[in-house]
Amino acid sequence: MQKGNIGVTTENIFPIIKKFLYSDHDIFLRELISNAVDASQKLKTLASVGEFKGELGDLSVRVKIDGNKLIISDRGVGLTAEEIDKYINQIALSGANDFLDKYKTDANAIIGHFGLGFYSAFMVASKVEIVTKSFKEEAQAVKWSCDGSPEFSIEEIEKEDRGTDIILYLDDDSKEFSTKERIETLLNKYCKFLPVPVVFGKKTEWKDGKQVDTDEDNTINETNPIWNRKPSELTDEDYKKFYSKLYPASDEPLFWIHLNVDYPFNLTGILYFPKIKSNIDMNRNKIQLYCNQVYVTDSVEGIVPDFLTLLHGVIDSPDIPLNVSRSYLQSDSNVKKISTYITKKVSDRLQSIFKKERADFEKKWDNLKLFIHYGLLTAEDFYAKASKYALLKDTDASYYTYDEYKTLIKENQTDKEDNLIYLYATNKEEQHAHIEAAKNKGYNVLLMDGQLDVPVISMLEQKFEKSRFVRVDSDIVDHLIIKKDHTETVVESEQQDVLSDIFKSQLPKIEKVEISVSAQALGENAQPAIITQSEYMRRMKEMATVQAGMSFYGEMPDMFTLSINADHALVKEVLTNEKEKCADQLAPINTEISTLQSELDALKKSTEGKKEEEIATADKEHIADLEKSIEKQRTEKSKLLADFAKEQPIVKQLIDLALLQNNMLKGEALTKFIKRSLDLIK
Repeated sequence: MQKGNIGVTTENIFPIIKKFLYSDHDIFLRELISNAVDASQKLKTLASVGEFKGELGDLSVRVKIDGNKLIISDRGVGLTAEEIDKYINQIALSGANDFLDKYKTDANAIIGHFGLGFYSAFMVASKVEIVTKSFKEEAQAVKWSCDGSPEFSIEEIEKEDRGTDIILYLDDDSKEFSTKERIETLLNKYCKFLPVPVVFGKKTEWKDGKQVDTDEDNTINETNPIWNRKPSELTDEDYKKFYSKLYPASDEPLFWIHLNVDYPFNLTGILYFPKIKSNIDMNRNKIQLYCNQVYVTDSVEGIVPDFLTLLHGVIDSPDIPLNVSRSYLQSDSNVKKISTYITKKVSDRLQSIFKKERADFEKKWDNLKLFIHYGLLTAEDFYAKASKYALLKDTDASYYTYDEYKTLIKENQTDKEDNLIYLYATNKEEQHAHIEAAKNKGYNVLLMDGQLDVPVISMLEQKFEKSRFVRVDSDIVDHLIIKKDHTETVVESEQQDVLSDIFKSQLPKIEKVEISVSAQALGENAQPAIITQSEYMRRMKEMATVQAGMSFYGEMPDMFTLSINADHALVKEVLTNEKEKCADQLAPINTEISTLQSELDALKKSTEGKKEEEIATADKEHIADLEKSIEKQRTEKSKLLADFAKEQPIVKQLIDLALLQNNMLKGEALTKFIKRSLDLIK
């Protein structure tokens, strides 16, 4: 028996391997099975070139649990004693002490520089044995043993067949790896597409009320996965079946891209477009990365642009640089090339479907929109391609490219400043009245109800020349697009004040909502009262939910305007009633306000152009007194009008109708509205 020390000049290497080498301890199983697959593949290669003339036979890699032992066996090339000494005993660490001092806290540096895959076994095992026999003629079988210290032993043994058994004596902290369920889970995660069969136990069947083993091997992997086959050999059902295998609980994909390139790098794979309407984060990181069919990771941000992480599927490439744990991507020019290639393939595929199958593309747009919008917002170079097939959908469910829609609305939706106005709604039901009012004016209204539509609107305003997006409920319809021939009838100042006081006094208090009131002449056929929301403030608040640094907008109240149509018969009736009931009381107040205001205006005019210190103290005090007196009279006037409004059910009814139209009438206010409506009907 030979004894010795592994070629490391310090005993610190094993604790570092055990504690820091891998991000997940369960990766040890992938490493050991990958080594077994490599040994089997190597034997196939030697046989194909005539260097191995024996029978290949069954090359399956077998995994077995035996008490606290976990055994991985293969019938590959095996190892001689000399090869064990070279590949196992001599860890190539020049200046090991300096290396460990430098890198003992940096696991990635260790992983990235040295071939320590086999030693991952010591993360879970207190002792590891290698029982192996080379394929070479007259080879002597040997057993290597190590208990996690630099000391090892190697002895000659009898072994009938070629190949290698790796025997792990699991430590107390790793008993979980001696259970069938845990190993099955790991095999399905890491090994389900390895190119050599991986067998774990026997298949089971239901017999006499329980699951029992059969004589058939339980092969857990598919050795020739779909992405290695030619697209011409595959049907749509094959692609869908593979998708359901990868994502059992998912809906059918919209469509897919089969990747196959061998220059300037090697890459195969299948990328699927899933159905995504919302919840970006929940749908990310579903692409599985493989290296020669060995699972590496599902965090592919370094391989594909951020927006493509919404795709599902697999990418397999031996040219993606990996460190030894196969868990961390290393920065490399190939990675950038692969990323660029995948982006181009995705965009080409989308454009092809749009051109050849536009009707089908439109049907899938609602599920596809989030993905494309994410790309438009996060990848600058994607816009040039995607703007050719990205669609705008209107409230009648018609679809247009950006250029098509511009042509559609140019004639009727250009304002007096030659800006093209894109009207849009975010909720077809809640904004129905506003949509109908716009359509009655001959306008087209877009439906922008997606998760990313708000930031996309801001982005498109920057991309489109002389264009603005205006939400259809942001103003009364006549003010949405101000034309050159637009003339506005002005409501008399006195009427504005009266209507403002009357309706403002009856507005309900709504938390974090401020509603101002204005009276306008909108025509006798327009609605008597309508609520609109400032485009600017609303958009700022919406952006605050998705953009860092804007949270202060989110804390501000929602600001609305209640526009009262002074031309409507019901509003005129309110004004008529007000004159009949309040004229006598308001006359002296109005006279007093007018007198005081005239005196104030004259006094202010006399002080025009003077510096603050040049104005006499008496004049300053007089101005302040006049302003207080006017405010007092106006307060009295507002109180009288508020008392009048309380007795006018029509005022409350018009307010509630406007609130109801905007989904703002709830709780007790809604109950009162219903009761009042019934009373008015009687």
